[in-house]
Amino acid sequence: MLRLTTFAVAMSLATAAQAQQAADTVAPEAAAPATPAFADLPPRVQAALDAKAQGTPVEAQDWMIAAANPLAVEAGARVLEAGGTAADAMVAVQTVLGLVEPQSSGLGGGAFLVWYDAATGALTTLDARETAPLAARPTLFQDENGEPLKFFDAVVGGRSVGTPGTPRLLEEAHRRWGRANWPSLFADAIALAEDGFSVSPRLAALVDEDADRLQRFPDTAAYFFPDGTAIAAGDTLTNPAYADTLRLIAARGAGAFYTGPIAEDIVDRVRGAEGNPGVLSTLDLALYQVKERPAVCADYRAHEVCGMGPPSSGALTVGQILGMLDNTDLATMGTEDPQSWRLIGDASRLAFADRGRYMADSDFVPVPTGGLVDPAYLADRARLLDTDTALPEVAPGTPEWDHAMLWGDDMAIELPSTSHISIVDADGNALSMTTTIENGFGSRLFVRGFLLNNELTDFSFATHEDGRPIANRVEPGKRPRSSMAPTIVMKDGAPVLVIGSPGGSRIIGYVAQAIVNHIDWGMDVQQAVSAPHLVNRFGSYDIEAGTGAEALAGPLSELGYETNVIELNSGLHAIAIGDTLQGGADPRREGIALGQ
Repeated sequence: MLRLTTFAVAMSLATAAQAQQAADTVAPEAAAPATPAFADLPPRVQAALDAKAQGTPVEAQDWMIAAANPLAVEAGARVLEAGGTAADAMVAVQTVLGLVEPQSSGLGGGAFLVWYDAATGALTTLDARETAPLAARPTLFQDENGEPLKFFDAVVGGRSVGTPGTPRLLEEAHRRWGRANWPSLFADAIALAEDGFSVSPRLAALVDEDADRLQRFPDTAAYFFPDGTAIAAGDTLTNPAYADTLRLIAARGAGAFYTGPIAEDIVDRVRGAEGNPGVLSTLDLALYQVKERPAVCADYRAHEVCGMGPPSSGALTVGQILGMLDNTDLATMGTEDPQSWRLIGDASRLAFADRGRYMADSDFVPVPTGGLVDPAYLADRARLLDTDTALPEVAPGTPEWDHAMLWGDDMAIELPSTSHISIVDADGNALSMTTTIENGFGSRLFVRGFLLNNELTDFSFATHEDGRPIANRVEPGKRPRSSMAPTIVMKDGAPVLVIGSPGGSRIIGYVAQAIVNHIDWGMDVQQAVSAPHLVNRFGSYDIEAGTGAEALAGPLSELGYETNVIELNSGLHAIAIGDTLQGGADPRREGIALGQ
């Protein structure tokens, strides 16, 4: 393993206070404390929390879970202990996450899942992204003058709600790869919903921050503000409506969500949202399908970095960044050299330029998927990095196409509220799943114990740019482009790293940097996910406040970058697979890694 530089050591030894500051200032996920205050935790869960606080990975021989809340991880661990697969454990983890961190993911949202099958060696990806209602039109997020709406004017209410995909994904993953009894996988979530769970500091802080929007709708206000007062850290919160919803799905499968009373209540809430109704219908729910899609892989340092293709931009953009860096010597340059970050930052800018021009739902528009990660194309783009200063400007490249099409540049706004789950089971199966309701608390519409997404605001609000259609514009039945990047890194045909993160469009930078941290700079998984962030998407460099990365602000400015020292709120959860399993959980959030 490479010797860690002073900067890397500083990153791994960041104080808990610094980690708590790491929140994305542009979204309601901001400024929430990360250190949980959970009561009566099992000893192994407390030990996992202690390991994270000490900056050391959790090590195991048989199985491992890393996810965003100790209660959810413990639920998944019990499934694996009983002989369940990673797919079984995911169902338990996700249903608890939807209860204890409802602002980030749940039944009312969607997800992308990457699966490595140990028996066959095959990689499979499942797309459970939300879809635009059949009644949606490209001008959905424009006013009567054809001008794009302000972001939160579009988000809050029914207009932003797409057809949820998560319940159908749980069922499809279990059907393909599960072996546990389906109803048993809901037991922990049902018990916690009925008996109550301790409100975490993070959830309490986020509710307080978003009070005005959450109190706009009576059912939402009644849950998060019982008796008119915001829930507080340490309060015991029950959700019997959520327990009832889970019981129906446990008994009847996902069909209980997509047809019948649950579907009707969802549609009524969306269409009846005062001031901003939506157009979702019961037909949209009844028609929803999870789609299997081929994994997108890019070469990096004798590894294959594999993930979810369109409608996600995650694997393509992460793959492009790493592909452009493949012939650089980042390992020798190290973490303290501003030139390392110039290379990473400008590779990211070039990839984001392609993302804005070309990436969207490939069922609706042709996407040059192969061309975007073709080694020859990336080598050509990487020649632009042969300079000593920041690129003055970047533009989309011209990857090889199998269709002739000219697109305008996208204008979508993507703000973070998401969660990530990494699991390796005793059979060697690996699961990487990023799950979301988009913005913090989604549309703020609450129905039957869960929040509905605002995923449609991941579409471009504008339909054209300089007369050219925008690939990621709203269309009926279309899935909005995403930055979620659930990733499995392969070497010699086997997985060596399972990783992903929340964070809006910064997800791409978080995941790419963590892979560089691990592969190039020799960090273990806990160090890799704890390391301070430097993210460049569109020209300016975002540098994580309160960390050793601040020392690079001056040198990067001298190279020609505008720099912003701000709080950055990733939620990386990773498992490294070698002689043992090593798990790491982002100190900026409440999650843990747990294994046996």
